[in-house]
Amino acid sequence: MAERRATVRPDAVAMAIEAWGRERPELDTSPLEVLGRLHRSFLRYSTRLTASIERHGLSVAGFDVLTALRRSGEPYRLTAGQLADSGLVSSAGVTLRIDRLEKDGLIVRERDADDRRVVYSRLTPEGLAKVDTVFAEHLDNERRMLGELSPSECRQLARLLRKLETSILASDEEAPQ
Repeated sequence: MAERRATVRPDAVAMAIEAWGRERPELDTSPLEVLGRLHRSFLRYSTRLTASIERHGLSVAGFDVLTALRRSGEPYRLTAGQLADSGLVSSAGVTLRIDRLEKDGLIVRERDADDRRVVYSRLTPEGLAKVDTVFAEHLDNERRMLGELSPSECRQLARLLRKLETSILASDEEAPQ
């Protein structure tokens, strides 16, 4: 029985690199091998992530707030500043996100008993149920997207992406002002 080999068609990045090689052969386009594919992968990931979350009537930003509250542990409450510091939620627009989630009955605002100036956002029982459901589906979705990678490849890729992030941050410090 003859082995059939799958022919690998060039992707958009390979075609761009080939075109640059023809048009500007003196340029080293090797960064596109990584960063071009990373960018295209992110766009596809982002589209799938957004669609999955929006099916539940949430925005990605609202989902980030709910997951930050859920990760905080009982009583599932944080201040707007703590939400902004959580890493996935930007400080810009936190109040608008909180307003929307409160309107949807997924969180409530509570004043601190000792310092009335401090306001917490806390998950409601409905918010807790929603985030638990959506986050489990989110992880299933991400598992499907990583389905062509072995567990070892996933760990290796995670290490390399962490190193890439460190490299990008270091390049900021080296960039000419």
